[in-house]
Amino acid sequence: MNHPSDFQRISQLRVREAKLLLDNGYFSGAYYLLGYAVECALKACIAKQVKRYDFPDRKVVNNSYVHDLGKLLDVSGLKAEFEKEWLSNPDLEVNWAIVKDWSEQSRYSDNVSRAEAENLYSAVTSGRMGVLPWLKKRW
Repeated sequence: MNHPSDFQRISQLRVREAKLLLDNGYFSGAYYLLGYAVECALKACIAKQVKRYDFPDRKVVNNSYVHDLGKLLDVSGLKAEFEKEWLSNPDLEVNWAIVKDWSEQSRYSDNVSRAEAENLYSAVTSGRMGVLPWLKKRW
């Protein structure tokens, strides 16, 4: 999986799966998959930077193999644009504050509340204020 479209497809799939889990009371699983949806979206943005037949920068490659959403935002090259967007869209900043706290360690959690899962779902998906819609415009 190296092409941006691979990451895009998986990101969208993870959101659909998370919605099914959320709607059926599986809040921990929904929470976990929503974070991966954002991770894949960020990795789609990173993969877009690498052109076919280019030899990618080693630092970018190494820094891309993480699950830390804040670090992936840095590697994507979109952090400054993202922070600038907060000036006209402060709800995006609030949503990012919710999303950035996700960790792949949530896979070991079985006590995510409905409110936590719903808040993350909203922060990830909501209209033009959600993190994922913003990233989709750049992938």
